Amino acid sequence: MNRIWTIPNILTFLRFLTVPIFIFLLLQKDQASRLAAFALFAAASITDFIDGYLARRLRQESELGKFMDPLADKALVTAALLTFISMSVQVQMWMVLCIIGRDLLITVLRYLAVYRGQSLRTSRFGKFKTAFQMFSILAIIITFVMISYRERDAINASYEAAQLQGISAYEVALGNLRNFSADRGGVVYQLASFSPYFLMLLTTFMTLISGIRYLITNYQLFLPPYNLRRKTSS
Repeated sequence: MNRIWTIPNILTFLRFLTVPIFIFLLLQKDQASRLAAFALFAAASITDFIDGYLARRLRQESELGKFMDPLADKALVTAALLTFISMSVQVQMWMVLCIIGRDLLITVLRYLAVYRGQSLRTSRFGKFKTAFQMFSILAIIITFVMISYRERDAINASYEAAQLQGISAYEVALGNLRNFSADRGGVVYQLASFSPYFLMLLTTFMTLISGIRYLITNYQLFLPPYNLRRKTSS
């Protein structure tokens, strides 16, 4: 029992508890609630690094912690991305599905590695992707904080009107970026009119690369056991 209620595990459980509170605060119309959602997500992201450090420092690493820690991260990130879809047209469903799909792939690979008695090979790029993903989510929340509810509706309406005319979200975001470069009036509003799209686009691109790298470096997990191949070849 004492191995369950360790400080790292408590921090992990707290991250799970922040998910519904974060969603509730982010969906509110007042800026104070959205600012609280930003602070909550930032605090939860920090605990992600702290609990791993404490687990090693205090020698409180456990199988439960190794299992729950990535799940808490995925729950928080998935909650943020799905909430973004309902708030901003710039956050596209296909982007979120790519990110969630990659996380599911890594989860399958992790369980497959445990089943095979092997370790999952990771890379620094994966950690960089995670850091950029957290940064992107926080930056997008900031845009929700800095502009009013009415301004966000106006931005969404401009994207929806353009799409009805056959103009893609990429073209709209690129056009807004060009206008920002030419005219710096209303800086915050203009940033909010394209930055969520490009942040999500970069995050999705990095996510796909990371998923492909995991498949390549861990391809041996999909191969049959050595003894089985030996019997087959004999």
